[in-house]
Amino acid sequence: MAQIELAVPLEFTPLHALHLRLGARMVPFAGYDMPVQYPAGIIKEHQHTRTAAGLFDVSHMGLIELRPRSGRFEDAARALETLMPADIVGLAPGRQRYALITNEAGGIVDDLIVSNQGDHLLLIVNASRKEADESHLVTRLAASCEIATLRDRAIVALQGPQAEEALAAFAPSVRALRFMDTRPVELIGERSIVARSGYTGEDGFEIVIPARAAEAFCTGLLEHAAVAPAGLGARDSLRLEAGFCLYGADLDGSTTPVEAALDWSIAKVRRAGGARAGGFPGADTILRQLREGAPRFRVGLKPEGRAPVRAGALLYGGATGGKSIGTVTSGGFGPTIGAPVAMGYVAAAHAREGDTVFADVRGKRLPVEIAGLHFVPAHFKR
Repeated sequence: MAQIELAVPLEFTPLHALHLRLGARMVPFAGYDMPVQYPAGIIKEHQHTRTAAGLFDVSHMGLIELRPRSGRFEDAARALETLMPADIVGLAPGRQRYALITNEAGGIVDDLIVSNQGDHLLLIVNASRKEADESHLVTRLAASCEIATLRDRAIVALQGPQAEEALAAFAPSVRALRFMDTRPVELIGERSIVARSGYTGEDGFEIVIPARAAEAFCTGLLEHAAVAPAGLGARDSLRLEAGFCLYGADLDGSTTPVEAALDWSIAKVRRAGGARAGGFPGADTILRQLREGAPRFRVGLKPEGRAPVRAGALLYGGATGGKSIGTVTSGGFGPTIGAPVAMGYVAAAHAREGDTVFADVRGKRLPVEIAGLHFVPAHFKR
């Protein structure tokens, strides 16, 4: 008798009912029913975020607390450093940092945000990796840290040049935050955590708030004239224009930080000659690539014409013949610049900015210029 495979039911974020009331088109994403767009459409949501303020539900992402069993913050920081090449010991209270968990081959297990909350560390991890990350942390750090996944919180991102004005109406103290600052803030009577950061290249905030208060808080934000809801579609086009990676597309366990052009996230103290050099998985490979270079690199790609070049397209060094020299990993239309944009990996010999390679699009090789990764300038408040 044939077995019947039952679909795993999708999870809902604390803002699911609000998305439906706002007329969102919902799609499955990382095990959740998520809004891909609202009636305004992806391009308008994208443009509104660049000019005013877009409100994104990112509650599908994971929140993991690390508390040192010894009671000494530095013990938790040193423990986490055994999994990543970031400087966590030197992370000041009220600050957060982009970091990479690596594997023994030097590949990226996940990219995440780590913040110093005073007596413990808070990790915000990718939705598709949160169970794997929690298991990874428990397996390796449980002897020195208490590890807890926070499941009763919502996470929202308020992004754009008018984000500060909108959020300051609820908590004036957020005006004092600078890029990558984080602090506890009371929002509509609930203890929350606000960080000045985001995934769009614009100024803005990422807010962790108790799930029970999320809908009321977001409803209040949306009453501000500058704020409009934005879905996964706009989030993707915004991060692509900003040159930010998406795990599972641009990053995976076979990609090293040096190949991914994320070598800036490898702290000086963890590099050769540093005070705490090495000591993380894949250190030999990663430090060797820092010294000698990598076989391939992530680059920005500017296709000629108006046709987007999508993920999976093979890249070639010439218009005809020859072997593939790389692959597009993310691609689409950039509403801000009014042209297609993409990123991908090419062999080191072809990674020079300004050079031309060719993308295979439906059997035709279209010219693509090697470009910088940032198609729009960042507007962080430093």
